[in-house]
Amino acid sequence: MTQIKNSILIVDDDSMIRQTLRILLRDAGFEVLGEASDGIKAMELLKKHKPGIVLLDINMPGSSGLDVLNDMHTEYPDIEVVMISGSASAEDVKTAVERGAAGYIVKPFNVKNVVQNIKRALQLQQRKKEKNMKKASNE
Repeated sequence: MTQIKNSILIVDDDSMIRQTLRILLRDAGFEVLGEASDGIKAMELLKKHKPGIVLLDINMPGSSGLDVLNDMHTEYPDIEVVMISGSASAEDVKTAVERGAAGYIVKPFNVKNVVQNIKRALQLQQRKKEKNMKKASNE
């Protein structure tokens, strides 16, 4: 299945956060392909839908969002992940970025910040794609 560029998977254990993000993202013109409340369901939905972007909560029951981030990047390296957290600690942000997060949104979030992070992730994704195409044409 091919990846859908402006599509998003929302992963957060809080149903109100998922609902708020779904409405916000749809109003901003993005397609929400699915929602998951934990990492296991998120990986199942990734396999099924192949979104362009994943919004991933750091603190969830079961496996942490950072562990899920590792799994996502291993299995789906073309998908960009923007982390969501109630914590703005420098350590959390640093760890997320080191593990490959394309952005970091702190709860409570505002529309502008969410959209900016998603657009930045899409730009990063496009640059990676262009770099890979250039590399492939040089081989």
